[in-house]
Order: sequence, then C-alpha cells, then structure tokens
Amino acid sequence: MPSLPSRPSLLSIAPLPLAGMVALVLCACSPQAPPSPQAAPEVGVHTVATQRLPVSLTLSGRTMAHMTSDVRPQVGGILQKRLFTEGQTVKAGQVLYEINPAAYQAAFGVARGNLAQAEAAVLSARPKAQRYETLVALEAVSRQDGEDAIAMLRQSEAAVVAASAALEVARINLDHTRITAPIGGRIGMSSYTPGALVSAGQAEVLATIQQLDPIYVDVTQSSSQLLQLRRRLDAGQLRAVDGKAQVSVELEDGSTYAHTGTLEVVDARVDESTGSVRLRAVVPNPDHVLLPGMYVRAVLAMAFDEAAILAPQQAVTRNAKGQAQAMVVDAEGKVEQRQLRTGAAVGDRWIIAEGLAAGDRLIVEGAQRARAGMLVRPVEVTAPAVAPARAGVAAN
Repeated sequence: MPSLPSRPSLLSIAPLPLAGMVALVLCACSPQAPPSPQAAPEVGVHTVATQRLPVSLTLSGRTMAHMTSDVRPQVGGILQKRLFTEGQTVKAGQVLYEINPAAYQAAFGVARGNLAQAEAAVLSARPKAQRYETLVALEAVSRQDGEDAIAMLRQSEAAVVAASAALEVARINLDHTRITAPIGGRIGMSSYTPGALVSAGQAEVLATIQQLDPIYVDVTQSSSQLLQLRRRLDAGQLRAVDGKAQVSVELEDGSTYAHTGTLEVVDARVDESTGSVRLRAVVPNPDHVLLPGMYVRAVLAMAFDEAAILAPQQAVTRNAKGQAQAMVVDAEGKVEQRQLRTGAAVGDRWIIAEGLAAGDRLIVEGAQRARAGMLVRPVEVTAPAVAPARAGVAAN
C-alpha cells in the first residue's frame, strides 16, 4: 500500500533568532503608546496700561491772507508810470501807478478860478446888502430893494460854498492820478503796463495786495465731533486745556511749520450743506512761508485724556464687516478674541475706546499661530515708548 507523506517534526523547524522572538513577545504583551501631546505655541504679548494723552484735532484747511485789497483806478486816463516791483512788499500809502494828470490839473485850475470869482461876488454883495439894510431902516429905499440886496448876498455866499466843493472834487481827482496802496503787504503781478488806458470803476484790477503776516488758517470741524468732545468733557473723561487753543500747522510736504498760532474764531452756525463748523486760526508768518490758498493741516490741542488706552496697530485686525478686533491671553493662558472700538491713530498705535482694559495681555506677535480658545505660552514683549502725540476725538 502506498506510504503516507511524513509530517515534519518540531525539531525540523528552523529556530527563530532570539531577538526576533523577544520583539514578538513584547509587541504581543505591551499596549500601544499614545502620541505625545503638542507643546503650546509661544506668542508675544503686551500688557495694556492707561496713560495721559493730549487729545487734539487734526483738521484740513486752507490759508487765507489776513487782509486783501484789489487796486483799481478811481479816475480814467493813460498810465504813465508803474512805481513798484511785482512780488515785493509795499507800504500803505505808497504810490504804485501814475495816470497822466494834465486834464485833472486843468480841471483843478478851473475850479479854483470859479471859487475866486464866487468869493469876489460876495465881496461886492455884502457892502451893498449892509447899505440897503440901513436905508430900509431910514425908509430911504423900499423894503423890497433891501430884501433883494440881502438875497443877492446869500446867493453869492452859496456860490462860494459850491465852488469850494467843486475845487475839492477837482483836487481829489487830481490826487487819484497817483494810485497808492490802500494796505501794506505783498503785491502781486500787474495787469497793466504804462501806456494802457484805464477807467474809473473798471472790473479788472491793476494789482492785488495781500497782508501775509499774520495769516489765517481756515478749517472746518464736523458738528458731530464737536458734540462728542463736549460730551466727553461733561462726563469727566477729558480735562480741558485752559486758555486759547494752540494751533500747529503741518505743510503739504508733511513737515511741521515753525510757528504756532492760536484759535481765534469759531463760527456761530453750522453749515447746513456739510454739517460742519468753520474755525479760524491766526498764525505768525514773518518769513512769508505760508501763502494764501495753500493746503495745510491744523492740529488743535483740545484736552487731555487722563486714562487713555493705546494698542499697537499690528495687534488690531478687521473682520469681514470691517469691525476692529484683537486677541488677548486670559489668566488661564487661553486665547480670547475681543471686539474693539478704535479711535484715531497715535503714531503706530490706535486709541482704544472700548474692548480693552488695563492689565489685559494683548497678543502682538505670533497671532497667526493662535486661535480663540487655544492654550498658548505668553511672553512679554516690550513695546516702544509712545512719543508725545495727538489724538482725534471721533471713534470708529
């Protein structure tokens, strides 16, 4: 009968290596180890603190001459001379132009002759009236003759008054042939040259004089800003600055003007079309750096915020709705997201009207690694000192 295949004995199986057997035993007996927890990310924080901050307004505006005068002729004629240099500073009363005076000199002579003739008529009429007055008393002449003599005297005296007035008009017209500066200041370009015909009351000016020292800076402030400032002052959140508000001027190139002015006029009405109030500052301008019509920014110191909170701008972001927000680390080391209401910028910081309090640890570095509710490891970051700055009034 056929033979069955023989089974291999246990001794015929090749022995496993000792190290492999130990590994198999350990894998079978020991449970699987859990993964190691991820370390909390490190973030840089800045501890919020209150500080004293000057509250001021930065308003855009234009410069205006302190006084402006358009030079026009008051009599007609041919210009003979121009006696100034365009762009120079002139004094009040300085002669600027001369008009040919020949016709006005002749008119002045005629008026003076008429006055002399009227005065001679009075010299003749007065003795006659006195004689007739005596003869009427003696009844040597009729009363009518006496009254006629007195009337003739009165007419002669009236003619003297009229001739004197005509002479004064002729003298004034003659003086107006010398066109003088009504005010002192810088004179602009001349619209006419010698030889040109001018007329009294013409629309076109000969030249314009502007007084530039001091100079006006006219700005506008919204009525809502004004109301908010007053509301914060009444609530004791701000302390007002005593005396007149000081005004510093920033030029178009970003530089600060050397001289400081004062706020002199606040308009008593609100512009219905813009909802703003007009303010006028007077600023010294000895070197005539400021010229009328320049665009400037006026910084008006208004009050002091004794407990202002400022946050670095890199710590404040905006959500899809444009609302300001920031992340802080609470006492347990967890991240919390805050909604903020910001005010004006002060250097590289925002004024925080709502959302932060003194002692809050604001995340300023590593915010991209943090999420709300996440456990983090805060590290204090020294923030740069805030330079003396100006702050706006309105908050967003």
